[in-house]
Amino acid sequence: MSAATPLPQERRLVTAIPGPKSQELQARKLGAVAAGVGTTLPVYVSRANGGVLEDVDGNSLIDFGSGIAVTNVGNSAEAVVAKASEQLAAFTHTCFMVTPYEGYVAVAEQLNELTPGDHEKRTALFNSGAEAVENAVKIARAHTKRTAVVVFDHGYHGRTNLTMGLTAKNMPYKQGFGPFAPDIHRVPVAYPYRWLTGAENCAAEAAAQAIEVITKQIGAENVAAIIIEPIQGEGGFIEPAKGFLPAIVEFAKANGIVFVADEIQTGFCRTGQWFACDDEGVVPDLITTAKGIAGGLPLAAVTGRAEIMDAAHAGGLGGTYGGNPVACAAALGAVETMKAEDLNGKAQRIGEIMLGRLRAMAEKFADSDRVRIGEVRGRGAMIAVELVKPGGKEPHPEATAAIAKACHAEGLVVLTAGTYGNVLRFLPPLVIPEHLLNEGLDILEGAFAAV
Repeated sequence: MSAATPLPQERRLVTAIPGPKSQELQARKLGAVAAGVGTTLPVYVSRANGGVLEDVDGNSLIDFGSGIAVTNVGNSAEAVVAKASEQLAAFTHTCFMVTPYEGYVAVAEQLNELTPGDHEKRTALFNSGAEAVENAVKIARAHTKRTAVVVFDHGYHGRTNLTMGLTAKNMPYKQGFGPFAPDIHRVPVAYPYRWLTGAENCAAEAAAQAIEVITKQIGAENVAAIIIEPIQGEGGFIEPAKGFLPAIVEFAKANGIVFVADEIQTGFCRTGQWFACDDEGVVPDLITTAKGIAGGLPLAAVTGRAEIMDAAHAGGLGGTYGGNPVACAAALGAVETMKAEDLNGKAQRIGEIMLGRLRAMAEKFADSDRVRIGEVRGRGAMIAVELVKPGGKEPHPEATAAIAKACHAEGLVVLTAGTYGNVLRFLPPLVIPEHLLNEGLDILEGAFAAV
């Protein structure tokens, strides 16, 4: 693995976690930063590369978070650093809507090529995932001349007013921040582990229920867009049962509804394919991307069918910083890295290792009287375990938090998720060395044993 700032690929603990310097910075944070900006693990990072984060105290932590699926290519990939640095020296900003530049066009061309489908496409660039989702809604409404938007149980789409309305989970995303945008409607999703009549019935029954709600309660002729994450992120890495997404796509197509795939967390090799939609051959009308797109720099996009993307009037899309030239250069470096280092293949290998180890843990702790792994799920380097109380499927958020805390203390960064707060999710950088991946899984297994 090449890197602009090489770091030893090893876990190293020289202080307690967090260390004294991180604690000092955390005290400053509490006095300077709004209380609503939370921190999962108050360890202040000084350098990062490959599969490790080095903090201000000299500790080196194994990274199973990737900044929430952002640093797929690592935190300082050589091509990202080189291209962004070159652009930084040339100019930092002109505003593409005023005096454009090649980088924006080049990123759009790459996205038009890489995203699912061989139809003619167009792309518009933005700053964040939530901004991309908002613009997908604008574009769908402009194209269809309709207003209703359909989303799904357990879905997450952002923290702006519109995207909070699209998001299912109340705490911490929506509580106290309403009222939200109107004409948003939520329908069931195919959640195999928790489908009451069994996973084998999940796809057909969930699709039928969702379609019935749309036709009977909303009216398909009123729906501008159906928006779904092909694997739901914050909802707990829920992979809809096979057949569900194609059924929804077929319904949308038959009724002139724009189908939007929110691939903000799942995109750019994260699942072992360029995009999670590729798994069932789903071709969305619009696809929203961000996170892994630019190696850590803020960039997002909406890409889709030319006739839909071009529906918005000139000047209707944009923003001062959208498609910033430095971020565009970083994105070109990130895509170059994904291709050159076969990060789809590396994600698949990560998935093989993690799924095997986690399923073994599920068997090992199957008789635990404290916590049980109800399900291991995911694809590629987007893997999760759902934790339940012994004897059933009752969510166990307390054990989930305790295991995460134990991992953090041993120098392993893990994240939690799920509507019920009972999911441990794993998003290692796709360039993580296998020895670190296995060491992190050893730490996780030890945390399960200790809880």
